[in-house]
Amino acid sequence: MEKKKTERTQSGQFEVAFNRIHRCLKDMVKDAHNDSFVELLNTGFKNHSIIRKYKNELYQFAKLRNAIVHEKVDTDYYIAEPHRQVVNRIESIAANFEKPPLAMSISSTPVFYYYEDAFLKDVLKAINKFDFTRFPIYNKNYEYQGLLTASDIIRWMAKQLNSNVISLENVQVNQLLRTNKKYYVDFIKESTNLFEVEELFDQYHAEDKKLQAVILSENGGPNSKPKAILTPWDLLDPDPKGND
Repeated sequence: MEKKKTERTQSGQFEVAFNRIHRCLKDMVKDAHNDSFVELLNTGFKNHSIIRKYKNELYQFAKLRNAIVHEKVDTDYYIAEPHRQVVNRIESIAANFEKPPLAMSISSTPVFYYYEDAFLKDVLKAINKFDFTRFPIYNKNYEYQGLLTASDIIRWMAKQLNSNVISLENVQVNQLLRTNKKYYVDFIKESTNLFEVEELFDQYHAEDKKLQAVILSENGGPNSKPKAILTPWDLLDPDPKGND
């Protein structure tokens, strides 16, 4: 009897988590033909990164949910039974729909930024010690001036090479900014969630533009102190920190 009670609990937990996701989909997707779970998935994945992320799993969960509900004998008695790992997974996904992780959770913090009159040798020390490759550059009023990358530095050095010697003693960052290429960089509030950032990268990609970095700040603009930086490499991590 105890085993049956546990199984019924797992089925009930699955159904509750499924309904939580369904409610989120209804709130999120407004242009679907109807409110069926699959229709919301089919319509919403085009504009919502979180739906694209979990779409294939959610299709399978919809099939399992139908089997569970259609085979339900009584209010709290199920014949079809999901595995505990499946229940844990759908509950994790439901939590992400209800409270998406912040972009800050996978961003590089603290962000290494420099003033435009900083010395290049100090940037090189940071590259050597921390392996960072992108550095936002600001003036003293925290107004964004440009992005300096490790590739920019290498190209600049190649052009400066003279008799196998390059003097870096008095070279300032702004000297490289005047000659380097302009990168696509966007700015968001530190409270922005991860899936909104993924959609931002997708928008740039759809316009055939490569977004090199997203900078997180308190007001979400290019004129405030940066709190973190997020690059395309950061998005390769399949799940935010702290999620299974």
